[in-house]
Amino acid sequence: MIRYILPIVFLVTSGAALAQDRIPSHCRAFAQAPGMEYLHRASFRDPVADETVRISYLDHAMFLIQSETVSAMTDFTGWYGNVDFIPDVVTMNNAHSTHFTRAPDPAIAHVLEGWAVNGQPRDHDLDLGDMLIRNVHTDVRSNGSAVRESGNSIFVFEVAGLCVGHLGHLHHEPDDAQYAMLGRLDVVMAAVDGGLTLRHEALLRVMDRLRSSVVIPMHWFGRRTLESFLTDMEVSGYDVVRTDGPDITLSLQTLPSRPTVMVLEPEVLAE
Repeated sequence: MIRYILPIVFLVTSGAALAQDRIPSHCRAFAQAPGMEYLHRASFRDPVADETVRISYLDHAMFLIQSETVSAMTDFTGWYGNVDFIPDVVTMNNAHSTHFTRAPDPAIAHVLEGWAVNGQPRDHDLDLGDMLIRNVHTDVRSNGSAVRESGNSIFVFEVAGLCVGHLGHLHHEPDDAQYAMLGRLDVVMAAVDGGLTLRHEALLRVMDRLRSSVVIPMHWFGRRTLESFLTDMEVSGYDVVRTDGPDITLSLQTLPSRPTVMVLEPEVLAE
């Protein structure tokens, strides 16, 4: 198994400050990077260099996001491999049972639930030093045509100067206020099943509005839905890169100059 290791540029300013300042990305091409190295995949336990973020696709909608000092898992189900590893923070959504657990390990320091309770939204704004995690609520369908307000969260991870967004179980296109709260998303994980979440034509409108440098598909429900999404994105002008591995390492300076879909292959953690 291989992965892409991108050149790392160390910045004088801290990642937290960059994320808060929302510095625009002026980056080299990724898909055609001539100096890209092909190496055997490193362990999730390997250190993450300063001013970089490692994103590992574990399963379904669950990713491991690692900075130099912080680890977070998205749409956490409780099972991520037979390893002795506890993330610092997990986020969850409950539109479907495959996006959360009712019994997260009590050793996890921060458990962020993305749904409203008794009609009250939960607004998260967790500062962990070199990673800031916040959420923007969206609604979900419930019992057919019924709507459960604030039933989903788009979680945003501000890390290494990058803004990384996980759309969760997105059932509708965000409105202008929600887009404004999201702000810039350099990297976005998007559910591409085309049915239980957004249909592809609606998802493409969301991608066009976000204008993210990197799109990572998740929630495939089979290769056919994935390939259909990739075809739609290519027609829309995106580059498509198949990494043949579960993880990528990114920095502010190594984002692609063209919007790019990065296909990661899900793999739970293993020693």
